[in-house]
Amino acid sequence: MIKKILVANRGEIAVRIIRSCRESGIKSVAIYSQPDRSSMHVRYADEAWSVGPGPSGQSYLNIPKILEIAKNSGVDAIHPGYGFLSENAEFAERVRKAGLIFIGPEADAVRAMGDKMKARELMIKAGVPVVPGSDKLTDNESENLRIADEIGFPVMIKASAGGGGKGMRLVEKAGDLAAAIKRAKSEALNAFGDDSVYMEKYLKSPHHIEVQVLGDNHGNIIHLFERECSVQRRHQKIVEETPSPFISDEIREKMTKQAVAAAASVNYTGAGTVEFLVDADMNFYFLEMNTRLQVEHPITERTTGVDLVKAQIRIANGDPLPWKQEEIRKSGHAIECRIYAEDPERNFMPGAGTVLHITEPLGLGVRTDGYIYEGYEITVFYDPLISKLIVWAQTREEAVQRMKRALYEYKITGVKTNIQFLERIMKTPDFVDGKYDTHFIASNEDYLMQGDECTGECEDLAMIMAYIEHQSHTDKRLRFNTHNRKSNWKEYGRIHRFNPF
Repeated sequence: MIKKILVANRGEIAVRIIRSCRESGIKSVAIYSQPDRSSMHVRYADEAWSVGPGPSGQSYLNIPKILEIAKNSGVDAIHPGYGFLSENAEFAERVRKAGLIFIGPEADAVRAMGDKMKARELMIKAGVPVVPGSDKLTDNESENLRIADEIGFPVMIKASAGGGGKGMRLVEKAGDLAAAIKRAKSEALNAFGDDSVYMEKYLKSPHHIEVQVLGDNHGNIIHLFERECSVQRRHQKIVEETPSPFISDEIREKMTKQAVAAAASVNYTGAGTVEFLVDADMNFYFLEMNTRLQVEHPITERTTGVDLVKAQIRIANGDPLPWKQEEIRKSGHAIECRIYAEDPERNFMPGAGTVLHITEPLGLGVRTDGYIYEGYEITVFYDPLISKLIVWAQTREEAVQRMKRALYEYKITGVKTNIQFLERIMKTPDFVDGKYDTHFIASNEDYLMQGDECTGECEDLAMIMAYIEHQSHTDKRLRFNTHNRKSNWKEYGRIHRFNPF
């Protein structure tokens, strides 16, 4: 039995994993880089070990150091979270060779699905529909042009080892193809150390829909329904919801069955996500499989009641899945907004700084997965995701209204965030009506990028001025009315009816 787990990650996902460990009676070990020495996951864990300096290559990606800490701390297993080493087949192999349990799929499955061209081949053999496309592209320009003409413009150039929008180029016409391939190969090489690229038909007005799957070591694979992930900026998701407001029950049934078939083709174990592109006519095509926990997993947890981290640990322990497919039911509607330390008005440029104030939303159906606190310093070393706001309600309409309310209550000062941008998304008619696709942000750019009457700086100034005025009143009353034992703050509030929060 797993009794102690090293969490090879940071931020909100590390806190999330540690919480499930504590509920399961399992000891947790955090690792931290020097800038993260006061991070929340360090405070929450039972033990915390320094893994190196700030750059992730010297800390959270340092496999020898992580394995050394695992040995010295006496853990039974390592949970990689998402990002960093979570889809690194070499890391999975080395963990197991060290006599430890890797909480994730076998290295062969990670390797097969990590290479997008190989994954396409596997899906074709498994009978899972794929987007019309090509094998690996060469430097032969005439051959590449022939392939593009056969597929039909527009086409998308993609990095075989890629993800997160890196190594991707949309090509509208033949004259732009050669330059786009060259740029995609260069970006792929810099990002992944592999310049292999391939070509796919570009689907107009697509939806990005993914299916959560779980597989155990006894041959059982189930799905936990789908998530709609079409609200994206720079190919990065920022809002997800389940169930999808777009697909029909018939398509949902077909897609989830194909997701299970995709996982079975590589004998998948653990939690994974099969991603699809769905066109305007509801034709769906395999996009890729993420062999790890997803950022947006909480909305699936909220609508199915399944703790996916605990399920991962149970599977890694060798236990069979405790559920049959027909026992997995979805209830209500859930939405997740990703809170980033970034400036939407400056092309979503990541920011850094010290958090001066934070008020997280509360109330029925609201969950916050975060890791920052007042006084915490956000650095430039890591992804700017600082929190995930999740709401649940009986209906989609109520869930949208609840998210509006929760975002209104969410206050973070000291650093720029995208909270107000997310508020505008929740008010956009296309989103409210559930009629949106992956072009949503571009299609609604004028509305989404309009300025607010009161920005975060305005809120900061209002709070500061209110405090200064209050303090001046307090000083005067203390000086001239020392016999007054009433609360000056309460009296001030009654007179001026001011609430700075």
